[in-house]
Amino acid sequence: QVQLVESGGGSVQAGGSLRLSCAASGYTYSSYCMGWFRQAPGKEREAVATIYTRDGSTYYANSVKGRFTISRDNAKNTLFLQMNSLKPEDSAMYYCAARRISFGLCGPGTDFGYWGQGTQVTVSS
Repeated sequence: QVQLVESGGGSVQAGGSLRLSCAASGYTYSSYCMGWFRQAPGKEREAVATIYTRDGSTYYANSVKGRFTISRDNAKNTLFLQMNSLKPEDSAMYYCAARRISFGLCGPGTDFGYWGQGTQVTVSS
């Protein structure tokens, strides 16, 4: 079983930065697809970024590309999302997710089986 615990959310003014962290435990296999998702009130859940731990390949939503960076410290079992140049439309509940994948695609369409509790990000103009 995998458990994910998120932190780092908060309130920030437009143009500011936040760094989200997701501490993972219970990993028994090293190849995982991991990602960050967000959901604003009244909106559908959106994939923000993913990373495949096997080869380091990443995906970014067009809306965040160039502003957000996903990374993972395998030794510390921690996933990060560095968010820069934040905009009010980035406000949402952010979730981290993971799935063990030995091969295949890792991206926004991956059926993630493990989810964190979410951390709130609020960006004011």
